[in-house]
Amino acid sequence: MDLFSQRKIYTVYDITSVIKRSLDDLGIVWIQGEISNFKRHTSGHLYFSLKDSRAQIKAACFKNNNMYLKFRPEDGMEVVARGRLSVYEPRGDYQIIVEYMEPVGLGSLQLAFDQLKEKLRKEGLFDEARKVPLPLLPRKVGIVTSPTGAAVRDMLRILKRRNASLDVLLFPVKVQGQGAAEEIARGIRYLNGRRDVDVIIIGRGGGSIEDLWAFNEEIVARAIYDSELPLISAVGHEVDFTISDFVADLRAPTPSAAAELVSGAREDLRVSVNSLRGRLFQSIRIGLDQRRLRLERLAHNKAFTVAPNKIRDLEQRFDESTLRMTQAMHRFAHEVRHREQMLSSRLRSLDLRRFITHRKDLVARDYLGLTSAIRVLLHRQRSRFELAVGKIDALSPLAILGRGFALCRDSKGAIVKKSSDVAVGELVRVTLAAGELDCRIEQIDD
Repeated sequence: MDLFSQRKIYTVYDITSVIKRSLDDLGIVWIQGEISNFKRHTSGHLYFSLKDSRAQIKAACFKNNNMYLKFRPEDGMEVVARGRLSVYEPRGDYQIIVEYMEPVGLGSLQLAFDQLKEKLRKEGLFDEARKVPLPLLPRKVGIVTSPTGAAVRDMLRILKRRNASLDVLLFPVKVQGQGAAEEIARGIRYLNGRRDVDVIIIGRGGGSIEDLWAFNEEIVARAIYDSELPLISAVGHEVDFTISDFVADLRAPTPSAAAELVSGAREDLRVSVNSLRGRLFQSIRIGLDQRRLRLERLAHNKAFTVAPNKIRDLEQRFDESTLRMTQAMHRFAHEVRHREQMLSSRLRSLDLRRFITHRKDLVARDYLGLTSAIRVLLHRQRSRFELAVGKIDALSPLAILGRGFALCRDSKGAIVKKSSDVAVGELVRVTLAAGELDCRIEQIDD
């Protein structure tokens, strides 16, 4: 038999095609191995090898498949890949065309979360220095969330209860599933393009990591980072953390807590104003009471018994001054209440942020002016009072006795003015500044 006449000769291409068809017949296969020689082509395709301790196989994951991977493949990562075996005919290499891949051990979503978090952290998207505080009195809040979820109902209920004058603009989006991240990012950009929105809230209710994944997408994180408006991330429950929480200017543990944060400043400001007003009135009342008690103590001093008319005149003047001060205080209190009523009626239409500094200055100026006026008036009344006391002291005979003089009366009680008014041997009574003396006239010198 002629062996050479019966042989079938294949071309390289033919035999490669045969091998390829044989591999194609295997269908879908799953392969576990370690990634090595990983390369990402400019076309978006991924090329690498899967190896274990005894062998390796080339692998390719084309762009239309790897764009759905939830993690970033790296050399040394243990993965499970699903795909079809094939032959790359120009080189005769057999390889697996990967359609799906997930890491071994750590879930793909958690790995993707950790990888993106580390990447954005290194880029500075989490830096506290770039975050801005919430506005003190926002006029309109923009909310990016699902219009049908419980989260938006809770937020609207709290905003209405705590600050009914706060306007709300809802940008409805999907909060999970394909396309949700793009809608959320579009909502953030839209609200930033409006001039009437002061703060943005993005969020949704709780759920699994898959449910919350839209808020872990890079497109949402970068939209938050680019936001010029203050932004609150309120995703899930208190124990849930997403990438948006780290990038946002403020993280709220729940959507309800976010509503509390943006609506509480107005009520807090009202409470502070009322507290300051009460403290001011109380301070003035205490000051007046202290001065009135001091005056009453002075009025009951024995030195004033010699000049009751003068004391009554001073008391009347003080009462008139007190009345004028009280009237001035009532006018001031009325003006403060009137201002408060005006402010309350205009809170819904005015932007208090532009006037808050000016109003503080006015209150401080009025307070200083009132304090100064009271101080000047009390100083003036005190000076008049001290002058009157001095005059009374100067006219009082007791004051003369205090300087070393004495008052002499004869036995009939008449004041002795001349030496001829008494006789030798006559008894006289001498009144001193402290006490009296009974004396007998021994000698008279003209």
